[in-house]
Amino acid sequence: MAEEQVLNTHNASILLSAANKSHYPQDDLPEVALAGRSNVGKSSFINTLLGRKNLARTSSKPGKTQLLNFYNIDDKLRFVDVPGYGYAKVSKTERAKWGKMIEEYLVTRDNLRVVVSLVDLRHDPSQDDIQMYEFLKYYEIPVIVVATKADKIPRGKWNKHESAIKKKLNFDKNDHFIVFSSVDRTGLDESWDTILSEL
Repeated sequence: MAEEQVLNTHNASILLSAANKSHYPQDDLPEVALAGRSNVGKSSFINTLLGRKNLARTSSKPGKTQLLNFYNIDDKLRFVDVPGYGYAKVSKTERAKWGKMIEEYLVTRDNLRVVVSLVDLRHDPSQDDIQMYEFLKYYEIPVIVVATKADKIPRGKWNKHESAIKKKLNFDKNDHFIVFSSVDRTGLDESWDTILSEL
């Protein structure tokens, strides 16, 4: 992507929150969706990539993002933060509503270029993580798997954890897998390079 050199990631702001199609921005800017279970570190990932402390609000209360949050980055690209899934304290009807909202966005949005699917490097993927990955593969939506919280595991064990996650996901070796930490910024450049290569 030619714009890579001129993307000012600091020029980022939250644009709007949408519950359905009628609220989506009406233009052709490319979008990158970020999906992952509650408290996987999605907000921290967004803030680290954008070099901001709290553009995306991190919360100790999982399940806080209940709408699709659109972030405008330098008027060239948007991040779309998808509600965290798998949060137990949310009622079944609420979860079904989120599921429908997420599915509608992922399947019908022409602007969508790639989904960053976040998993926790420390643990095996949850059933929700596996379903999300299978869903994206089924609809042939490009996906980058980012394994967060790498700083919490000794570097020597990263490969073992990565292999376990890939096995559980039945990971397609043509997809990108990035080990990431918002604490020491491991995987930051690789994340940007990979995202931009998909636009």
